[in-house]
Amino acid sequence: MSFSDDAKNKAQDLTGRAKEAAGAATNDDELKAEGQVDQAHAGIKETVVEVADKLKDGVESVKNKLTGH
Repeated sequence: MSFSDDAKNKAQDLTGRAKEAAGAATNDDELKAEGQVDQAHAGIKETVVEVADKLKDGVESVKNKLTGH
C-alpha cells in the first residue's frame, strides 16, 4: 500500500471512530452505524493489502528458489 493509500485508510478509520463516538454521544444510531461501517471498510482494505503483500512475498520466495537466488 502506498503511503497515500495508507493515510487515506487511517483517515477513514479515524473518521469512522469519530462518527461512532458522536452517534453514541447524541443517541444517533444511524451516525453510529455509519461510523462502524467506515471502520469496517478501512479494516477490510488493510486486510486485503496485508494478504496481497504476503502473497507477493510468497511468489518472490518461490521465484527465488526456482531461479537459485
